[in-house]
Amino acid sequence: MKNLSDMTDEELALSYINGNNKAFDLLLTRNQTKIFSYIMFVVHDHDLADDIFQETFMKVVTRLQQGKYINNGKFSAWCTRIAHNIIMDWYREQKSNKVIESGQENDLSNIGSENTIVTNIENEYVNSQVLRDVKNMMNQLPASQREVVYMRYYQELSFKEIAEITNVSINTSLGRMRYAILNLRRMAKDNDIQLQLL
Repeated sequence: MKNLSDMTDEELALSYINGNNKAFDLLLTRNQTKIFSYIMFVVHDHDLADDIFQETFMKVVTRLQQGKYINNGKFSAWCTRIAHNIIMDWYREQKSNKVIESGQENDLSNIGSENTIVTNIENEYVNSQVLRDVKNMMNQLPASQREVVYMRYYQELSFKEIAEITNVSINTSLGRMRYAILNLRRMAKDNDIQLQLL
């Protein structure tokens, strides 16, 4: 039998279904940062994100125990879809499709800039300012546009995967991305923001 740490997420899920609780502990450890970051990016409220994260993994456990997980090689995407559905249910309950207001709890510090090449202090300052400007502009996008940008660029999901997770057509996902990019360009132009890393 394979060592748990050598198993894929999908194998761990099946192992948990077969009664190995340690397999779920490892699944949670592997996926919690990614799923929580996604939730936080969409809702921008730490307490709400905690609640949604806990509800997400309660549903993951329940669905695994009920045998509702189909091993298709995309456990993380399956969890993200559950989180997305819970977020959408929360929005429906709030009866609000407005842009989430910016506030002190709007922390996107978990989105890193590790690919930024810094050659000197001036470039480092300019690059950090550009990334800060992008994050601020993204906070002003409608939640559905912000979500597709996050999934595409930070989680590196395909538009097909985004469509499946958000339960919309591929064309809708592409349209949301198109409008997000147009809105970001307009905001950059209106505020005279240069979005080029050095």
